[in-house]
Amino acid sequence: MHTPVLLNEAIEVLAPKAGEFFIDGTIDGGGHALAVLEKILPTGKLLGVDWDKELIEKAKKKFPKENTVLVNDNFKNLPLILKEKKLPLADGLFLDLGFSSWHLEKSGRGFSFNAVAGEEPLLMTYSLSQKSVCQWLKELSVKELAEVIKNFSQERYSERIAQAIKENLPQTTDELVQIIKAAVPKNYEHGRINPATRTFLALRIFANQELKNLQIFLSELKEIIKSGGRVAIVTFNSLEDRLVKNFFRQMVQKKEGNLLTKKFIKPTPAEIKINPRSRSAKLRALQIL
Repeated sequence: MHTPVLLNEAIEVLAPKAGEFFIDGTIDGGGHALAVLEKILPTGKLLGVDWDKELIEKAKKKFPKENTVLVNDNFKNLPLILKEKKLPLADGLFLDLGFSSWHLEKSGRGFSFNAVAGEEPLLMTYSLSQKSVCQWLKELSVKELAEVIKNFSQERYSERIAQAIKENLPQTTDELVQIIKAAVPKNYEHGRINPATRTFLALRIFANQELKNLQIFLSELKEIIKSGGRVAIVTFNSLEDRLVKNFFRQMVQKKEGNLLTKKFIKPTPAEIKINPRSRSAKLRALQIL
């Protein structure tokens, strides 16, 4: 089951009120959205968006039809979604840029290299219409693949890993893990992390265009959220967090926004103990002026 990260903190900064219109741009398991819906009922409305069709189908079983609109799409397309659904600018919006336990353990798309998921095909995409990682590995040159791995994960052995991948062209998660392990030194990071961690992160970010989609979304904020509206974003890696931090700072400098979080909010030790995957989460929030 997906555990919503920084749930109480997100609800506190977003401060949803009865009758308001809220958006969850990454509805996932629905934890944050259900908490928001509880606050905006009985007259409020929620728009839930997710790029993964299976997650939208699961959400349809949880949410009341009369107060909820659910759409299978990417959050970068929110201005178009609002127009198509004849919805107003939102009072608040939440975005959780992490992927769920369901993706890791149940989707069968190769997001995880842990034993719990087993050996899976190298897809790593949220939408099945996207080109899979397996396809990208065949098409990218060694140089291009090395740049992807380095740029999206700061992996210092990116060239060695890319060369090994192109020589062997893995089809499954386990094959990719073994190739990476053979390409890096045996004392990789002194055993602190699995040698495959950074490469898997980089390939997932690249295949799903995660940073590009986030940049597009941020540039559209004023087409999505009304003046006085609030946006809260939870990031899970430094590349995402830097984009959000810098954009929010620019909004403040242009007097187009006020920070609702002076610094990022991290999970408490108690939350991390219950949900270890939350440890890298950072929450930042902004009010649109």
